[in-house]
Amino acid sequence: MAKINIDEKLTKFSGHWSPRVVAEMNDYQFKLVKIQGEFVWHNHVDTDEVFIVVKGSMGIEMKHENITLNEGEMYVVPKGVMHKPYAIEECHVMLVEPQGVVSTGEEEGELTAENDVWV
Repeated sequence: MAKINIDEKLTKFSGHWSPRVVAEMNDYQFKLVKIQGEFVWHNHVDTDEVFIVVKGSMGIEMKHENITLNEGEMYVVPKGVMHKPYAIEECHVMLVEPQGVVSTGEEEGELTAENDVWV
């Protein structure tokens, strides 16, 4: 496998809330996503979800807590926890999650991203 330049990969797409796979390790995918505005409340029943901020800042709203992440910070949302990511200004994020995870959890809707799209 060749090395991956994250900044270069981020120039290859522009849409928000549409993760792009950049690598796989075992059954896990590393995805880059550009976010802005609010996502939907959702959870992932069978897996944790990792958010690593590459550029900008974002928040993750949960029932009992609000997490703010800045560039270079990460947070693991435990499986089953309802959460809603958001960003006031465009933020670039790396997600780490198992292959096949639906971006909106159990509920599909307008913001449900296509799975397994590579960049």
